[in-house]
Amino acid sequence: MSEAAGIGVEVSAGTAPGLEEPVRINAWSLLGKLLAGPPDEQVLEVLASAEGAALPGDNLLAAAWDLLAKAAAKASPAELVDEYQDLFIGVGRGELMPYGSWYLTGFLMEQPLARLRSELSELGFARRDGVKEPEDHAAALCDVMGMISTGEDAASLDVQTGFFSRHIAPWMGRFFRDMQQAPSARFYRAVGQLGEQFVALEGQHLNAPIKVSASGNRPAVGLS
Repeated sequence: MSEAAGIGVEVSAGTAPGLEEPVRINAWSLLGKLLAGPPDEQVLEVLASAEGAALPGDNLLAAAWDLLAKAAAKASPAELVDEYQDLFIGVGRGELMPYGSWYLTGFLMEQPLARLRSELSELGFARRDGVKEPEDHAAALCDVMGMISTGEDAASLDVQTGFFSRHIAPWMGRFFRDMQQAPSARFYRAVGQLGEQFVALEGQHLNAPIKVSASGNRPAVGLS
């Protein structure tokens, strides 16, 4: 078994990642890395150097890449440790709750997580020993999407679409919008813009529409 880059899952060797669709796969991998922890100096330098080069054309996703590059050029690793702490950890809890069950039910460790665990097992993923985060953390889900979408042993398009439709489309777009509105978000505001645009584009690619909620910056259910 080899470990996923993000949180809480590992993948059997038969589904090792590749680069058949570089922009798509790199975006999932990047989002997984940025959601799993604050970027270090090397990651920031790579992001800053990508301004104007990440995607061709004049579209919202290309603009989001450029905004992320600009944000990376201004950020420092020390500042991002504090920003990540405030956003995702906090004292008791952070400003954001990056878990599918929270967005879908208003509570942690609910039925959406149980269904996800069953599907991850069928796909050849297993929980890493010593990991405390549940598998419905946004970072882990981004990593899984990157892995099942690429390489010689990539899952079929139907499997990719099903996983995206069940475990990402119903909530992750709202999560990335909430990230842009979070009080402590500076660098991560740009991450939220990239995530929102990319998830929407992936929904179009997979013919799996993103769920839209008018609930502002809160989950639609259970947080009254």
